[in-house]
Amino acid sequence: MIVFITDQCGRAAVVASCQARVASADVMDEDEPDPWAMQLVVMRDRHLPARQVDVCEAAARAVVTLLDDPRAAEGGPWFQAVRHWNDDRIRKLVRRADGKRWTDVQGLDGVTVEQAGVEGFGPAAVRAFPPAPVHPLPKMLDKLQVSGTHFPDEGTSATVGAVVTIEINPALEMTTGKIAAQCGHAAQIALQTMPDAVREVWRADRFRVRVVTATEPQWRDAGRPVSIVDAGFTELDGPTETTRARW
Repeated sequence: MIVFITDQCGRAAVVASCQARVASADVMDEDEPDPWAMQLVVMRDRHLPARQVDVCEAAARAVVTLLDDPRAAEGGPWFQAVRHWNDDRIRKLVRRADGKRWTDVQGLDGVTVEQAGVEGFGPAAVRAFPPAPVHPLPKMLDKLQVSGTHFPDEGTSATVGAVVTIEINPALEMTTGKIAAQCGHAAQIALQTMPDAVREVWRADRFRVRVVTATEPQWRDAGRPVSIVDAGFTELDGPTETTRARW
């Protein structure tokens, strides 16, 4: 199992591979002179919102789709930014946008993943942007709200046959934005640590994931290849395992 732990300073250690990184969705270290983050923007339709589970799946897919994009590979325009962020911290900030604000951010470099909704709910759409300093941001990103992102927590995943399953700790209550960031962390570490052959299959499947809330017995008894532990400085009380990933 690869345990991904965030400490008080926002540092993280992948214990199995001794890599230092960050798994913090929204914690800022005031002493950090130039904090970096991957920005994720979730489309919000006030009249027909997407379900929380669909938003989380789309967010996870958006993260790995960007990281696997040729523009993020060596020689590509995003390579240096992704490497700088990935080698130090992998903070993710989840924002929400609707209407014209959602349309506007499509003009910024990034990748958008859309996922169909079930009857009675809208589709989920998330745009991921190449990692960059948190300040300054393009105005159209900076003005988007970060905190308090909630989508309806209704029903279970409609995704069938996904290569990767992300499990959420059943004992926790988190906003949709927080859960989406944690699912993004789990998907990223899965991408970077799974066998090459599995990664190829996942890539061919357009990085679909299935997000589920584990039962208490499952969470208590089952180990998984990837485990994400959040520092617990926003929404959670102390270091807490939030998500796991398996394939």
